[in-house]
Amino acid sequence: MSTSRHRHVNLRIERWQRRCVYGALALLTASGVLWLVARYWLRHAGEFGETVSPFEPWSMKIHGAAAMLSLFFVGSVLNGHIRRARKSGRNLVSGWTMIALLLLLTGSGYGLYYLVGESGRPFWSAFHWLLGLGLAALVPLHVMLGRKSRHH
Repeated sequence: MSTSRHRHVNLRIERWQRRCVYGALALLTASGVLWLVARYWLRHAGEFGETVSPFEPWSMKIHGAAAMLSLFFVGSVLNGHIRRARKSGRNLVSGWTMIALLLLLTGSGYGLYYLVGESGRPFWSAFHWLLGLGLAALVPLHVMLGRKSRHH
């Protein structure tokens, strides 16, 4: 029996699954950042007002596809990984924070696409991309903390 306060449980996700989750989340983050850059820095004044960068609609199309991939692959690890993490008591704060961020991102992304009117769009868009940047920072932190907790 382990002498640490946490029971030893293997929380490592299989390599193929890990690569799929990381790849989908990387594509999601990259397309979101590309949209931010296109939206706020690549627009310029044209003859009839501000022009939309050609990267803006394409980044949104890629972002939507990456969101679906991310939901699929993150969902594929939820049952086993989270159940085992709860049992071991390891890395729960960053894990539950990631789940909360993913739920908020899914809800705000859905809302931006289907529910929010033009007057509410700037607030909900900023809320969504701030959450997304937070998740992009939290994922490597969660992995690092998980690896560190294996050795204690």
